[in-house]
Amino acid sequence: MDISTIVGVVAALAIIFTVQILEGGSPSSILLIPSILLVFGGAFAAGMAGGVLKDATGVGAMLGKAFLAKVTPPHELVDSIVKLAERARREGLLALEDAVKTVEHTFLKRGLQLAIDGTDPEELADILHAEVAAKKKADKAGSKIFENMGGYAPTIGIIGTVMGLVHVLANLDKPAGLGEAISAAFVATLWGVLSANVIWLPIGARLTRLSAIEAEEMELVIDGVLAIQAGSNPRLVAQKLRSLLPPDAAKKAEAASTKKAA
Repeated sequence: MDISTIVGVVAALAIIFTVQILEGGSPSSILLIPSILLVFGGAFAAGMAGGVLKDATGVGAMLGKAFLAKVTPPHELVDSIVKLAERARREGLLALEDAVKTVEHTFLKRGLQLAIDGTDPEELADILHAEVAAKKKADKAGSKIFENMGGYAPTIGIIGTVMGLVHVLANLDKPAGLGEAISAAFVATLWGVLSANVIWLPIGARLTRLSAIEAEEMELVIDGVLAIQAGSNPRLVAQKLRSLLPPDAAKKAEAASTKKAA
């Protein structure tokens, strides 16, 4: 599991509350339920209003993905594809029918099954590329609601502050409590800006990044499956796939291959 989002969000909140304490304030002074409810609930409702119901109902799953997603090292995927290429080269494409059952990567498994079933290479490429395009669209819709919430939250926080100040002005005849009431009014703006820049926008960016990584991984699988179907030399398959990786991942893939050969 890649914990960068969990660590980042928790660290940011910890820094904010630590600074609040160092400045002589109390964390309880900004943990006001009405303000938090208004900002979080209002941002979610506004985000839902700007999309379709499916986007809103999928928020839980997207949150889980953002915080708990596992990023597979690309050199491990290359190694798996090369092993399949070696077996296909040695025993024939149909020999992979049993091996497919043990493949954990869903997209690779589906691509191999299409190849084994005798799908024309061009049709196979079209089918798999269509899946990549569909995934990109779905992921974009999933991250969009968090980006929208990040845009709406500060303004909803301002609405909460204005509501609080209206309440303050309505009670000017009670000066003893004006300071506390004004302070509480501005907490909504604080949570609006905080939630947008510490939670919603980072989550949206995280989902966009994960989508890009997964799309690159799928493109790598497509090239690998087509090479296996064509009966390419496993060494050439390995070199081609490594050339598609980022430099650091390519070095790891080459090091793993060298270690295996030794």
